[in-house]
Amino acid sequence: MSTSSTAATAAELSAAAEAIASYQQRVAALAGPHLGTEREDLVAAIYEAERALRTTERLLQRAVKLAGK
Repeated sequence: MSTSSTAATAAELSAAAEAIASYQQRVAALAGPHLGTEREDLVAAIYEAERALRTTERLLQRAVKLAGK
C-alpha cells in the first residue's frame, strides 16, 4: 500500500474515531434523565451502548496508530 493511501486511511479512521467519540458522549448523556427512576433497564441499555461506542473509538484509535507506522 502506498504512503499516501495509508495516510488517507489513517485520516478516515481518525475522523471516524472523532465521530464515534461524539456519539458516545451524546448516548451517555441520554441516561441522565432516567437515573433513579423505574427505568433502570433503559439506563443499563444506554450504558451498554455507550461502552460499546467507547470500545469502538479505542479500536479505531489503535488502527490509526497502526496506519501511521
